Amino acid sequence: MKETQYIIDDKGRKKAVVLPIEEYEELLEDIHDLAIIAERKDEETIGLEEVKKRLKEDGLL
Repeated sequence: MKETQYIIDDKGRKKAVVLPIEEYEELLEDIHDLAIIAERKDEETIGLEEVKKRLKEDGLL
């Protein structure tokens, strides 16, 4: 796997980054997950037993 590389200016300051595609895709997934969490922060929570009940009703458990 390629390692992360930095593009630097003539003074050695980091200006950009080149990531392996796998790492980039993981970052995108993390950002997506955080967006969903932010959207749902005010939703009512449900208990584990209710989750199990719903999964059983849907035939997923």
